[in-house]
Amino acid sequence: MLKQKLEKYTLILASGSPRRQQFFKDLDLDFEIRLKDVEEIFPPELKGSQITDYLAELKAAAFEGELKQNEILITSDTIVWHNDKALGKPKDEEDAFNILKSLSNTTHDVITSVCFKTNEKSVVINETTKVTFTVLTDEAILYYLKNYKPYDKAGAYGIQEWIGFVGVAKVEGSYTNVMGLPTHRVYEYLSTLD
Repeated sequence: MLKQKLEKYTLILASGSPRRQQFFKDLDLDFEIRLKDVEEIFPPELKGSQITDYLAELKAAAFEGELKQNEILITSDTIVWHNDKALGKPKDEEDAFNILKSLSNTTHDVITSVCFKTNEKSVVINETTKVTFTVLTDEAILYYLKNYKPYDKAGAYGIQEWIGFVGVAKVEGSYTNVMGLPTHRVYEYLSTLD
């Protein structure tokens, strides 16, 4: 399948996210991991997918001039977009509590952008999934924060964890996108390569 088709390429995943790394393993793709520290700051006028597109490209730009022929660099960024505001990773427990409280009994967007960069070009795709939470009690939020410590996750939650099982009422769109990578879109794009 795709693995054979991509034999002449080296896929480089520039992500420290264990979930994204696992997705690439689960897609049965050979890849290596290369990481760089990038300060994830975006212009304040950007909205929604403009933010994740910008950050995915910013992460890819850190590798400018370093890619060899037939290397494909893959960078990604995910935000929760709610009430016209980007919710990234929480700063601390109080921030995480306030984020989850704001998501309680509402619908928000989870937006992920993926940048595919080679020596010749960069292509960015993005995906939006709507997630609706039921009412989250203070007790449920505090229990989740204490036991799951979701401080490395945009929007202060992982849909694949306890809070997703008890609090998510509805998902419209890609489930894996909410975990940080729209796997079907990544697979689709890589399938178009010669």
